[in-house]
Amino acid sequence: MKVERVGVVGAGTMGAGIAAIAAEGGYGTLLHDPDPDALAAGLERAGEEVRAAPALADLAGCDLVVEAAPEDLELKQELFAALAEACGPEAILATNTSSLPVGEIAAGLSHPERVVGMHFFNPPAKMRLVEVVAAERSSPDAVEATVEVGERMGRTPIRAKDSPGFVANRLARPFTLESLRMLAEGVADAATIDRVCRLGGGFRMGPFELIDLIGLDVNLSVARSFHRQGGEPERWRPSEVQARLVEEGRLGRKSGRGFYAYDDAPGDPSPPSGVPCPRYVRERNTGAGEPTLDPDALARIDPAAAAILPRLLAQIANEAAFALEEEVASPQDMDTAMRLGFNWPRGPLELTELIGAARAAALLEELRGERGDAYRPAPRLAPAG
Repeated sequence: MKVERVGVVGAGTMGAGIAAIAAEGGYGTLLHDPDPDALAAGLERAGEEVRAAPALADLAGCDLVVEAAPEDLELKQELFAALAEACGPEAILATNTSSLPVGEIAAGLSHPERVVGMHFFNPPAKMRLVEVVAAERSSPDAVEATVEVGERMGRTPIRAKDSPGFVANRLARPFTLESLRMLAEGVADAATIDRVCRLGGGFRMGPFELIDLIGLDVNLSVARSFHRQGGEPERWRPSEVQARLVEEGRLGRKSGRGFYAYDDAPGDPSPPSGVPCPRYVRERNTGAGEPTLDPDALARIDPAAAAILPRLLAQIANEAAFALEEEVASPQDMDTAMRLGFNWPRGPLELTELIGAARAAALLEELRGERGDAYRPAPRLAPAG
């Protein structure tokens, strides 16, 4: 499949950003939105090389169309049916969904093999990652052509299975959910957990800073969707603490108060870029040849760190192990997703090497005995024998 003309449906921040990088990649690019004012604003953001497509029929002749409409399954299904009619059976139809199953969006189409996921991260001009998602009926040719388009747009494509959250959003689950559990249990307050994650773990933002930035209501909605789509596993159970804060109207930065009040935001500096490894890693290896966490070094960073980071990293390692078992993505693509999509200092499998798979499994078994099935280790994580 040869792609030379790209259409984008939805002229909001995401759609206009996708259209801009498509044009920068040398594609003839059309932008559509049913709202004329939104289309005009989107064209201004996208730049002079992007042309208007006032009607869906104007996208005829596009080789690939990226949909960037609101996250509503029925809306997307209707839109894809209209796009299939307007663009003909040869065009690749890509959805930018971050949370809906690609296969369900394609349901009912006469050519579901041409539907793929093409999940960009916001803002597209700055975020290098794009997840190319293959649904069960997506053709290999359509997937490969979409990967090539992503590369020509200047992004780094990874290949993902059509499963809850695809790769990056799924692997990010334990960063917030486990932190919320520790908060609920009184292990430490939000500011301490954030400080340990940033200064001890090398993360750009702590989990509660991140939730406040995203919005507690948005993050909670995503958590509930994950839990439902995944068959309600205990490790994905949404936080009651977060639900109560949402009910109180504490939605994060946008409401002026979430886990923090925004006339007094946390002030610890982010760790410098290019740090070769987080500061909690012991320099020497264990006899088994695995790097490990040094509790004494953690305690010097913050007394709470010795409890917080091993527990958090064990859950990150565990989710990565479950994802590998389900063949959600390759190990390399999983690490790339988190470094580029969430600016983690290392990917989840790289972090697994640092904590040690055996140690992570042992810690999870201990926590499972104390706190339940949210800590059930993935079989792939537990040591053989």
